[in-house]
Amino acid sequence: MTRPDAPAPFGTFILKVANRCNIDCDYCFVFNSKDQTARRLPARMSLAVARAAARRIAEHAEAHELRIVHVVLHGGEPLLAGVPHLAALLGAVRDGIPDRTTVRFELQTNGTLLSPAWLDLFERYGVTVGVSLDGPPDANDRHRLTHRGRSSTAATVRGIELLRTRPHLFAGLLAVVDPANDPVAVHDCLAAFEPPVIDFGLPHATHDDPPYRGDTEVPEYGRWMSRVYDTWLDRPEHRHSIRMLEDIVALSSGVHGSVETLGLAPQAGLVIESDGSVEGVDTLRSVEEGASRLGLDSSTTRSTRHCGTRSCRIAGTARTRSPRSAAHARSWRSAAEAISRTASAPPPDTGTRPSTARTWSI
Repeated sequence: MTRPDAPAPFGTFILKVANRCNIDCDYCFVFNSKDQTARRLPARMSLAVARAAARRIAEHAEAHELRIVHVVLHGGEPLLAGVPHLAALLGAVRDGIPDRTTVRFELQTNGTLLSPAWLDLFERYGVTVGVSLDGPPDANDRHRLTHRGRSSTAATVRGIELLRTRPHLFAGLLAVVDPANDPVAVHDCLAAFEPPVIDFGLPHATHDDPPYRGDTEVPEYGRWMSRVYDTWLDRPEHRHSIRMLEDIVALSSGVHGSVETLGLAPQAGLVIESDGSVEGVDTLRSVEEGASRLGLDSSTTRSTRHCGTRSCRIAGTARTRSPRSAAHARSWRSAAEAISRTASAPPPDTGTRPSTARTWSI
Protein backbone atom coordinates (compact mmCIF):
# COMPACT_ATOMS: atom_id res chain seq x y z
CA MET A 1 0.00 0.00 0.00
CA THR A 2 1.37 3.42 -0.92
CA ARG A 3 1.87 5.55 2.21
CA PRO A 4 0.07 8.93 2.29
CA ASP A 5 3.43 10.73 2.43
CA ALA A 6 5.11 8.53 -0.21
CA PRO A 7 5.70 9.56 -3.81
CA ALA A 8 2.58 8.82 -5.84
CA PRO A 9 2.57 6.09 -8.50
CA PHE A 10 2.13 6.76 -12.18
CA GLY A 11 -1.46 6.51 -13.31
CA THR A 12 -1.18 7.28 -17.02
CA PHE A 13 0.88 5.52 -19.67
CA ILE A 14 1.19 7.12 -23.10
CA LEU A 15 1.94 4.62 -25.85
CA LYS A 16 3.37 6.06 -29.07
CA VAL A 17 1.70 3.49 -31.28
CA ALA A 18 2.61 5.31 -34.51
CA ASN A 19 5.58 7.58 -35.14
CA ARG A 20 4.48 9.09 -38.41
CA CYS A 21 1.77 11.63 -39.22
CA ASN A 22 -0.39 12.36 -42.25
CA ILE A 23 -0.43 16.12 -41.62
CA ASP A 24 2.42 18.53 -40.88
CA CYS A 25 1.58 20.92 -38.03
CA ASP A 26 4.33 23.51 -37.85
CA TYR A 27 4.25 23.62 -34.03
CA CYS A 28 4.47 19.82 -33.56
CA PHE A 29 6.89 18.94 -30.75
CA VAL A 30 7.30 15.43 -32.21
CA PHE A 31 8.38 16.19 -35.78
CA ASN A 32 9.02 19.95 -35.99
CA SER A 33 11.04 20.65 -32.87
CA LYS A 34 14.72 20.59 -31.97
CA ASP A 35 14.63 16.83 -31.25
CA GLN A 36 14.13 14.73 -34.38
CA THR A 37 14.27 11.34 -32.63
CA ALA A 38 10.76 10.35 -33.73
CA ARG A 39 11.77 10.30 -37.39
CA ARG A 40 14.30 7.56 -36.58
CA LEU A 41 11.99 5.42 -34.46
CA PRO A 42 9.87 2.53 -35.79
CA ALA A 43 6.87 3.76 -37.75
CA ARG A 44 4.58 1.82 -35.44
CA MET A 45 4.82 -0.02 -32.13
CA SER A 46 5.29 -3.77 -32.44
CA LEU A 47 3.24 -6.32 -30.53
CA ALA A 48 6.38 -7.35 -28.65
CA VAL A 49 6.86 -3.79 -27.36
CA ALA A 50 3.17 -3.53 -26.46
CA ARG A 51 3.34 -6.79 -24.48
CA ALA A 52 6.47 -5.64 -22.64
CA ALA A 53 4.83 -2.32 -21.83
CA ALA A 54 1.75 -4.13 -20.52
CA ARG A 55 3.92 -6.26 -18.23
CA ARG A 56 5.57 -3.18 -16.76
CA ILE A 57 2.23 -1.42 -16.32
CA ALA A 58 0.80 -4.53 -14.65
CA GLU A 59 3.77 -4.77 -12.26
CA HIS A 60 3.43 -1.11 -11.39
CA ALA A 61 -0.32 -1.42 -10.82
CA GLU A 62 0.17 -4.49 -8.62
CA ALA A 63 2.93 -2.86 -6.57
CA HIS A 64 0.75 0.16 -5.84
CA GLU A 65 -2.63 -1.59 -5.79
CA LEU A 66 -3.96 0.61 -8.55
CA ARG A 67 -7.57 -0.11 -9.42
CA ILE A 68 -7.47 1.97 -12.60
CA VAL A 69 -4.74 2.88 -15.10
CA HIS A 70 -5.10 5.12 -18.12
CA VAL A 71 -3.46 4.01 -21.37
CA VAL A 72 -3.31 6.79 -23.96
CA LEU A 73 -2.71 5.86 -27.61
CA HIS A 74 -0.69 8.64 -29.16
CA GLY A 75 1.74 9.48 -31.92
CA GLY A 76 2.39 10.88 -34.51
CA GLU A 77 -1.04 10.01 -35.75
CA PRO A 78 -2.07 6.79 -33.96
CA LEU A 79 -4.61 5.81 -36.64
CA LEU A 80 -1.74 5.31 -39.08
CA ALA A 81 -1.10 2.05 -37.21
CA GLY A 82 -4.15 0.62 -39.04
CA VAL A 83 -7.26 -1.03 -37.62
CA PRO A 84 -5.94 -4.65 -37.53
CA HIS A 85 -2.63 -3.71 -35.90
CA LEU A 86 -4.13 -1.36 -33.36
CA ALA A 87 -6.72 -4.02 -32.51
CA ALA A 88 -3.86 -6.44 -31.80
CA LEU A 89 -2.08 -3.82 -29.68
CA LEU A 90 -5.19 -3.12 -27.64
CA GLY A 91 -5.69 -6.83 -27.09
CA ALA A 92 -2.07 -7.29 -26.05
CA VAL A 93 -2.26 -4.49 -23.50
CA ARG A 94 -5.59 -5.59 -22.07
CA ASP A 95 -4.50 -9.24 -21.87
CA GLY A 96 -1.25 -8.25 -20.19
CA ILE A 97 -2.89 -6.38 -17.30
CA PRO A 98 -4.84 -8.49 -14.76
CA ASP A 99 -8.59 -7.96 -14.49
CA ARG A 100 -8.27 -6.53 -10.98
CA THR A 101 -6.90 -3.36 -12.61
CA THR A 102 -9.29 -1.56 -14.94
CA VAL A 103 -7.66 -0.25 -18.10
CA ARG A 104 -9.18 2.90 -19.52
CA PHE A 105 -8.05 3.43 -23.08
CA GLU A 106 -7.88 6.90 -24.58
CA LEU A 107 -6.70 8.08 -27.98
CA GLN A 108 -5.72 11.49 -29.38
CA THR A 109 -6.04 11.98 -33.14
CA ASN A 110 -6.25 14.65 -35.80
CA GLY A 111 -9.51 12.96 -36.82
CA THR A 112 -8.85 12.86 -40.56
CA LEU A 113 -8.72 9.05 -40.74
CA LEU A 114 -11.71 8.20 -38.55
CA SER A 115 -14.13 5.70 -40.08
CA PRO A 116 -16.93 3.37 -38.94
CA ALA A 117 -14.39 0.55 -38.70
CA TRP A 118 -12.35 2.59 -36.24
CA LEU A 119 -15.40 3.40 -34.15
CA ASP A 120 -16.37 -0.27 -34.04
CA LEU A 121 -12.90 -1.08 -32.70
CA PHE A 122 -13.14 1.67 -30.10
CA GLU A 123 -16.52 0.32 -29.02
CA ARG A 124 -14.99 -3.10 -28.48
CA TYR A 125 -12.26 -1.81 -26.17
CA GLY A 126 -14.00 1.23 -24.70
CA VAL A 127 -11.54 3.69 -26.24
CA THR A 128 -12.52 7.33 -25.80
CA VAL A 129 -11.29 9.68 -28.50
CA GLY A 130 -10.03 13.26 -28.40
CA VAL A 131 -9.59 15.25 -31.60
CA SER A 132 -7.20 18.12 -32.30
CA LEU A 133 -8.70 21.15 -34.07
CA ASP A 134 -7.58 24.75 -33.68
CA GLY A 135 -10.93 26.29 -34.61
CA PRO A 136 -12.57 27.43 -37.86
CA PRO A 137 -10.71 26.97 -41.17
CA ASP A 138 -8.80 30.24 -41.06
CA ALA A 139 -7.52 29.42 -37.56
CA ASN A 140 -6.91 25.71 -38.05
CA ASP A 141 -5.14 26.18 -41.38
CA ARG A 142 -2.70 28.64 -39.88
CA HIS A 143 -0.66 25.74 -38.54
CA ARG A 144 -2.36 22.40 -39.28
CA LEU A 145 -1.76 21.75 -42.98
CA THR A 146 -1.05 18.56 -44.90
CA HIS A 147 2.43 17.70 -46.11
CA ARG A 148 1.46 19.29 -49.42
CA GLY A 149 0.45 22.50 -47.71
CA ARG A 150 -3.29 21.94 -48.08
CA SER A 151 -6.07 22.44 -45.56
CA SER A 152 -6.79 19.60 -43.15
CA THR A 153 -9.89 21.21 -41.65
CA ALA A 154 -12.61 19.57 -43.74
CA ALA A 155 -11.21 16.08 -43.13
CA THR A 156 -10.97 16.72 -39.39
CA VAL A 157 -14.52 18.10 -39.23
CA ARG A 158 -15.78 15.05 -41.11
CA GLY A 159 -14.09 12.85 -38.50
CA ILE A 160 -15.58 14.81 -35.61
CA GLU A 161 -19.07 14.58 -37.06
CA LEU A 162 -18.65 10.82 -37.44
CA LEU A 163 -17.42 10.55 -33.86
CA ARG A 164 -20.46 12.52 -32.67
CA THR A 165 -22.69 9.67 -33.86
CA ARG A 166 -21.31 7.73 -30.89
CA PRO A 167 -21.14 10.44 -28.22
CA HIS A 168 -20.04 8.06 -25.48
CA LEU A 169 -16.71 7.69 -27.36
CA PHE A 170 -16.22 11.45 -27.80
CA ALA A 171 -13.69 12.64 -25.19
CA GLY A 172 -13.39 16.22 -26.40
CA LEU A 173 -11.47 18.70 -28.53
CA LEU A 174 -8.04 20.25 -28.20
CA ALA A 175 -6.82 23.53 -29.69
CA VAL A 176 -3.43 25.21 -29.54
CA VAL A 177 -3.59 28.89 -28.70
CA ASP A 178 -2.44 31.42 -31.29
CA PRO A 179 -3.01 35.12 -30.47
CA ALA A 180 -3.50 35.74 -34.20
CA ASN A 181 -6.77 33.78 -34.04
CA ASP A 182 -9.97 35.25 -32.68
CA PRO A 183 -10.59 33.57 -29.27
CA VAL A 184 -14.37 33.95 -29.43
CA ALA A 185 -14.56 32.46 -32.92
CA VAL A 186 -12.31 29.58 -31.88
CA HIS A 187 -14.33 28.83 -28.75
CA ASP A 188 -17.69 29.01 -30.51
CA CYS A 189 -16.49 26.85 -33.41
CA LEU A 190 -15.33 24.12 -31.04
CA ALA A 191 -18.40 24.42 -28.81
CA ALA A 192 -20.68 23.91 -31.81
CA PHE A 193 -19.53 20.26 -31.95
CA GLU A 194 -20.93 19.77 -28.42
CA PRO A 195 -17.80 18.16 -26.95
CA PRO A 196 -17.80 17.24 -23.26
CA VAL A 197 -14.42 18.96 -22.88
CA ILE A 198 -12.55 21.69 -24.74
CA ASP A 199 -8.89 21.92 -23.88
CA PHE A 200 -6.39 24.57 -24.88
CA GLY A 201 -2.63 24.13 -25.08
CA LEU A 202 0.06 26.78 -25.23
CA PRO A 203 2.74 26.51 -27.92
CA HIS A 204 5.97 24.88 -26.77
CA ALA A 205 8.83 27.29 -26.41
CA THR A 206 11.87 28.23 -24.36
CA HIS A 207 13.35 31.49 -23.14
CA ASP A 208 15.86 31.29 -26.00
CA ASP A 209 13.15 30.49 -28.53
CA PRO A 210 9.95 32.10 -27.25
CA PRO A 211 6.47 31.69 -28.76
CA TYR A 212 5.03 34.18 -31.20
CA ARG A 213 4.18 37.55 -29.68
CA GLY A 214 2.68 40.37 -31.73
CA ASP A 215 3.35 42.84 -28.91
CA THR A 216 5.86 41.83 -26.27
CA GLU A 217 4.58 44.55 -23.94
CA VAL A 218 1.14 42.94 -23.74
CA PRO A 219 0.21 39.62 -22.01
CA GLU A 220 -1.37 38.35 -25.22
CA TYR A 221 -1.86 34.72 -24.22
CA GLY A 222 -3.45 35.68 -20.90
CA ARG A 223 -5.78 38.14 -22.58
CA TRP A 224 -6.67 35.54 -25.22
CA MET A 225 -7.64 32.99 -22.60
CA SER A 226 -9.49 35.65 -20.60
CA ARG A 227 -11.73 36.29 -23.60
CA VAL A 228 -12.33 32.55 -23.90
CA TYR A 229 -13.25 32.49 -20.22
CA ASP A 230 -15.76 35.33 -20.61
CA THR A 231 -17.25 33.70 -23.70
CA TRP A 232 -17.52 30.37 -21.92
CA LEU A 233 -19.43 31.93 -19.02
CA ASP A 234 -21.65 33.93 -21.36
CA ARG A 235 -22.89 30.83 -23.19
CA PRO A 236 -25.05 29.02 -20.60
CA GLU A 237 -26.46 26.74 -23.29
CA HIS A 238 -23.11 24.98 -23.55
CA ARG A 239 -22.26 22.22 -21.10
CA HIS A 240 -18.60 21.59 -21.91
CA SER A 241 -15.75 22.08 -19.47
CA ILE A 242 -12.47 23.83 -20.32
CA ARG A 243 -9.63 22.07 -18.53
CA MET A 244 -7.07 24.89 -18.57
CA LEU A 245 -9.52 27.40 -17.11
CA GLU A 246 -10.79 24.96 -14.51
CA ASP A 247 -7.19 24.22 -13.50
CA ILE A 248 -6.48 27.93 -13.09
CA VAL A 249 -9.56 28.33 -10.88
CA ALA A 250 -8.54 25.26 -8.87
CA LEU A 251 -4.97 26.50 -8.42
CA SER A 252 -6.23 29.90 -7.27
CA SER A 253 -8.23 28.04 -4.62
CA GLY A 254 -5.25 26.02 -3.44
CA VAL A 255 -6.21 22.81 -5.26
CA HIS A 256 -3.81 20.89 -7.52
CA GLY A 257 -4.32 21.16 -11.25
CA SER A 258 -5.05 18.07 -13.33
CA VAL A 259 -1.85 18.04 -15.41
CA GLU A 260 1.75 19.25 -15.18
CA THR A 261 0.93 22.10 -17.56
CA LEU A 262 0.05 24.50 -14.73
CA GLY A 263 1.14 24.77 -11.14
CA LEU A 264 3.45 22.38 -9.33
CA ALA A 265 1.51 19.13 -9.64
CA PRO A 266 3.87 16.18 -10.23
CA GLN A 267 4.06 14.51 -13.61
CA ALA A 268 1.43 11.77 -13.57
CA GLY A 269 2.44 9.70 -16.59
CA LEU A 270 5.16 7.93 -18.49
CA VAL A 271 5.64 7.88 -22.25
CA ILE A 272 6.55 4.58 -23.93
CA GLU A 273 7.93 5.11 -27.42
CA SER A 274 7.34 2.88 -30.44
CA ASP A 275 10.71 1.17 -29.82
CA GLY A 276 9.95 0.58 -26.12
CA SER A 277 12.10 3.41 -24.74
CA VAL A 278 10.62 5.28 -21.80
CA GLU A 279 10.37 9.05 -21.41
CA GLY A 280 9.04 11.27 -18.67
CA VAL A 281 7.87 14.55 -20.19
CA ASP A 282 8.06 14.02 -23.94
CA THR A 283 7.34 17.67 -24.71
CA LEU A 284 10.90 18.42 -23.55
CA ARG A 285 11.81 17.57 -27.13
CA SER A 286 11.09 21.19 -27.89
CA VAL A 287 14.23 22.11 -25.92
CA GLU A 288 17.04 20.12 -27.51
CA GLU A 289 17.99 16.71 -28.87
CA GLY A 290 17.73 14.09 -26.14
CA ALA A 291 16.15 16.34 -23.51
CA SER A 292 13.26 13.93 -22.87
CA ARG A 293 15.26 10.70 -22.71
CA LEU A 294 15.55 8.71 -19.49
CA GLY A 295 17.78 5.90 -20.74
CA LEU A 296 15.12 3.29 -19.93
CA ASP A 297 13.52 0.57 -22.01
CA SER A 298 10.25 -1.16 -21.17
CA SER A 299 11.58 -4.53 -22.32
CA THR A 300 14.78 -4.50 -20.24
CA THR A 301 14.08 -2.32 -17.21
CA ARG A 302 13.77 -4.39 -14.05
CA SER A 303 10.41 -5.00 -12.44
CA THR A 304 8.51 -1.91 -11.39
CA ARG A 305 7.37 -3.82 -8.32
CA HIS A 306 10.64 -2.64 -6.82
CA CYS A 307 11.11 0.64 -8.63
CA GLY A 308 7.84 2.10 -9.79
CA THR A 309 7.40 5.22 -7.64
CA ARG A 310 8.20 8.69 -8.80
CA SER A 311 9.47 11.76 -7.04
CA CYS A 312 6.85 14.37 -6.26
CA ARG A 313 9.24 16.82 -7.89
CA ILE A 314 9.38 15.04 -11.24
CA ALA A 315 7.37 17.80 -12.89
CA GLY A 316 10.04 20.26 -11.88
CA THR A 317 12.16 18.89 -14.69
CA ALA A 318 9.94 20.69 -17.18
CA ARG A 319 10.60 23.93 -15.40
CA THR A 320 14.37 23.84 -15.13
CA ARG A 321 16.52 21.77 -17.41
CA SER A 322 16.72 18.55 -19.36
CA PRO A 323 17.23 15.31 -17.33
CA ARG A 324 20.84 14.69 -18.31
CA SER A 325 21.58 12.95 -15.03
CA ALA A 326 18.92 10.34 -15.83
CA ALA A 327 20.63 9.22 -19.04
CA HIS A 328 21.82 5.90 -17.63
CA ALA A 329 19.12 5.16 -15.09
CA ARG A 330 18.29 1.46 -14.86
CA SER A 331 14.85 1.60 -13.28
CA TRP A 332 11.73 3.75 -13.20
CA ARG A 333 12.55 4.62 -9.57
CA SER A 334 16.15 5.59 -10.24
CA ALA A 335 14.99 7.62 -13.23
CA ALA A 336 12.53 9.48 -11.02
CA GLU A 337 15.26 10.14 -8.47
CA ALA A 338 17.61 11.37 -11.19
CA ILE A 339 14.90 13.61 -12.58
CA SER A 340 14.28 14.95 -9.09
CA ARG A 341 17.98 15.75 -8.63
CA THR A 342 18.05 17.52 -11.94
CA ALA A 343 14.83 19.37 -11.22
CA SER A 344 16.19 20.73 -7.96
CA ALA A 345 19.41 21.89 -9.60
CA PRO A 346 19.74 25.51 -10.75
CA PRO A 347 19.01 26.25 -14.40
CA PRO A 348 21.98 26.08 -16.78
CA ASP A 349 23.84 29.28 -17.60
CA THR A 350 21.84 29.73 -20.82
CA GLY A 351 18.68 30.23 -18.77
CA THR A 352 16.76 28.02 -21.21
CA ARG A 353 13.59 26.57 -19.78
CA PRO A 354 11.04 24.53 -21.67
CA SER A 355 7.42 25.45 -21.60
CA THR A 356 5.37 22.95 -19.60
CA ALA A 357 2.30 23.27 -21.78
CA ARG A 358 1.34 19.86 -23.09
CA THR A 359 -0.51 20.48 -26.32
CA TRP A 360 -1.08 16.83 -27.21
CA SER A 361 -0.94 18.02 -30.76
CA ILE A 362 -1.13 15.42 -33.52
